Amino acid sequence: MTPKAQKTASNTPSTIEAYLEQQQDQDLLRLITCGSVNDGKSTLIGRLLWDAQQLTDDQLIALKNESKKYGTQGADIDFALLVDGLSAEREQGITIDVAYRFFSTGKRKFIVADTPGHEQYTRNMVTGASTADMAVILVDARQGVLTQTRRHAYLVSLMGIRHVLLAVNKMDLVGFDASTYQRTVETFEQFAQTLGFTSITPIPLSALKGDNITERSANTPWHSGPTLMGYLETIEINTPNPERLVFPVQWVNRPDASFRGFSGYVAEGKLRVGDEIRVTRSGQTVAIEEIVSMNGPMQEALCGDAVTLRLCKGVDVSRGDILSLSKSPLDTTDQFEATLVWMNEEPGLIGRSYEVKLATQRASASITGIKHRVNVNTLAHEASKQLSLNDISLCTLATSNPLVFDSYQQSRTLGSFILVDRTTNATVAAGMITHSLRRAQNVHKQALSITRNDRENLNGHKGKVIWFTGLSGSGKSTLANALEIELHALGHRTYILDGDNVRQGLNKDLGFTDADRVENIRRIAEVAKLMMDAGLIVMTAFISPFRRERQMARELIGEDNFIEVYVSTPLEVCEQRDIKGLYKKARSGQLPNLSGVGSPYEPPLAADLDINTKQLNLSTATAQLIKATHCSSLTTTQ
Repeated sequence: MTPKAQKTASNTPSTIEAYLEQQQDQDLLRLITCGSVNDGKSTLIGRLLWDAQQLTDDQLIALKNESKKYGTQGADIDFALLVDGLSAEREQGITIDVAYRFFSTGKRKFIVADTPGHEQYTRNMVTGASTADMAVILVDARQGVLTQTRRHAYLVSLMGIRHVLLAVNKMDLVGFDASTYQRTVETFEQFAQTLGFTSITPIPLSALKGDNITERSANTPWHSGPTLMGYLETIEINTPNPERLVFPVQWVNRPDASFRGFSGYVAEGKLRVGDEIRVTRSGQTVAIEEIVSMNGPMQEALCGDAVTLRLCKGVDVSRGDILSLSKSPLDTTDQFEATLVWMNEEPGLIGRSYEVKLATQRASASITGIKHRVNVNTLAHEASKQLSLNDISLCTLATSNPLVFDSYQQSRTLGSFILVDRTTNATVAAGMITHSLRRAQNVHKQALSITRNDRENLNGHKGKVIWFTGLSGSGKSTLANALEIELHALGHRTYILDGDNVRQGLNKDLGFTDADRVENIRRIAEVAKLMMDAGLIVMTAFISPFRRERQMARELIGEDNFIEVYVSTPLEVCEQRDIKGLYKKARSGQLPNLSGVGSPYEPPLAADLDINTKQLNLSTATAQLIKATHCSSLTTTQ
């Protein structure tokens, strides 16, 4: 038996029961390893597992075999293979996904997240940091502090991590030179001065050789600080213990007619049977009758416990509600400022509608402004009109309905959210709330005496929005005009919002970039909704090239009030007409963003009506519009 094995065996409890009791009494440290590509993150974690004697005989045999097949260390063991589980990771020798590993020593339990170093996998790094208590940031001693090192340090700071271990790795490849180590430490500490870290502890390492991992290395007599394991076993993490309760409801539990409970987990605080709680959305208060867990009823639930609550009386609670103690109510907002980490190759645009997920809450959300983008090299604030992949930007957002919130600094649960593309369901951004916007509390909806129904009765017909979309020259404005003539003859009150006309006034400040097109349609949708509320039949004639914005308009205006008409005239026909000379300019390079030529046009997948003006004359197309849009039967009952 080796000395290391003897030492481990002497610390091992004599019975399984004693071991489990020891494990239960130990506290848990969650940490993340991050840094640039090939700095040795996976190797470091593999070495920790090896030195902590956390590997079974089968794992050791498999590791030796895989090291021969995939390893990058010749005949030696490649410790990185203990963590890199994907075949692509092993073949390329890189980390792609977040890998979580659990291990323990005689003093503490650990969950470590190994995150990828490549810039395109920044989203995975953010995922790993979201639950971490401290960060191990690796730097290759040969390379020093790189751009991705700075990016990860900034992200670690954004995610609320305040303790950093700076692991200057691969010291064996620079001859354990103290001056090289010191230069790296000074460069990092100078960069991190404004990041708000409580502590930065540098350690010179060789993850591959084991220097300063669990035992102090003879190769670094000039290092007087701790070893890596010594630091991890002794670092104190102050976990906030707020008095308030945050209980996001995940599920309404109805196993039978006699039981109705609300399942979730205690994200903050604690609760007891008899506590009076408040449903934040409705303001209703009710006492807790019973707390049920997988192990049966309990009198008290603490932070992190997953439980089901039975209430003393029936109240309106559903998934997405946030429960609090009645004496400590939570705040809501529908406009806030947040830092966004953009995770999608398709740019984020002001005005585009996304789905926001905050705790168990969901709502529609749009970016209303981009204050600045952060340059991760200098931390300088730079102007930006859109969000690109891996951008870190301070933005303002608005949601379709109020959300329970807090700043990320105060609450990871209520201060963090993700944005989801409503078309692809891809997560496009992670966000951390800084504060609510003051105007969100100062603006209140005014109750009006005359309603939409009153106006429709006066007009003699219902309000509606008929949304024409299609390429330039397809015939949108011509069709809308012909339809209005027919409706006017029927005595209906109508109005056409035409793209060119609106750009001469309301939207004269907008150009033709993707961001401007998104904002153009957002404004038109809002105006069309107001005019429909006035009881008018509104026709909009806009290219409106993006499906997301047309879907946003449909949801804003309402499914029952919205009719999408796709004027599907082919591009070649539109180009032959070239009524405004736009295609000629586009083909000569004078108009770079014309939809269908230099900028994409996304045709509807399921329009309410499809009209091809190449195949139909105007009178036939107008008759189809009257019939399909039910405009001849819009009369209300007086």
